[in-house]
Amino acid sequence: MWLLTLPVGLVLDSGGNGDGFFAAFAIMSFDALAPHYRWMEFVLAGNKLQRDRTAFLSQVGHRQNALLVGEGNGRFLLECRRSLQHARVTCMDASDRMLALARERAQNSGLGSPQIQFIHADALDWTPPVGAFDLVVTHYVLDCFRPDQLKQVVATLAKAAAPDATWLLADFQVPATGLRRCRALIIHRLMYLFFRLATRLPARHLTGPDSFLEEHGFTLRDRRLSEWGLLHSDRWERVPPA
Repeated sequence: MWLLTLPVGLVLDSGGNGDGFFAAFAIMSFDALAPHYRWMEFVLAGNKLQRDRTAFLSQVGHRQNALLVGEGNGRFLLECRRSLQHARVTCMDASDRMLALARERAQNSGLGSPQIQFIHADALDWTPPVGAFDLVVTHYVLDCFRPDQLKQVVATLAKAAAPDATWLLADFQVPATGLRRCRALIIHRLMYLFFRLATRLPARHLTGPDSFLEEHGFTLRDRRLSEWGLLHSDRWERVPPA
């Protein structure tokens, strides 16, 4: 989820708290947005999100088995293939249309390979192989989940991660104080209203994943902030027990 700005004049009326409207929908889906996702990201965010996605890619070139969760239309996948040329890459997304775009993008760029596996699955229901991946990537996807769902998703992916795995993530955050915080809260409010309407997003607000990652043995090694503290890009490492 990545909306940084909204066109002037766009008004979203949630009709109170919106519970009655959203209760009619049970399953989140980005299929309808898939054909428009690339140009929408470019118009609304430029290259800012891609910059944060790739912030630590140069530091994981030794990894051999990468899991990309919620990859979307494949922009990060291409950079991952360029940097990890000999690695196996598993690209998992709940949107079949997003996966089709990612597969097409890889093939058209000449970076398609039998080393890339595409899996159509919901992170809440998927059962991954235990300890199989030494690199886990969740860019702009963890913000889609309610706190209880996020706890479950992180636990599932942590089981899939190797004892010495690296976890890369880029996402939104809310600065602690000042005008930056006010700006971020407004942007978050608009984002969640839009994506709940467009994709049946289950989350109503942002839940940070830090405590869940720490619970499963990951330690934050580096964090870079951008867009006046609205965006962050992280590198987490799991240290195997002695």
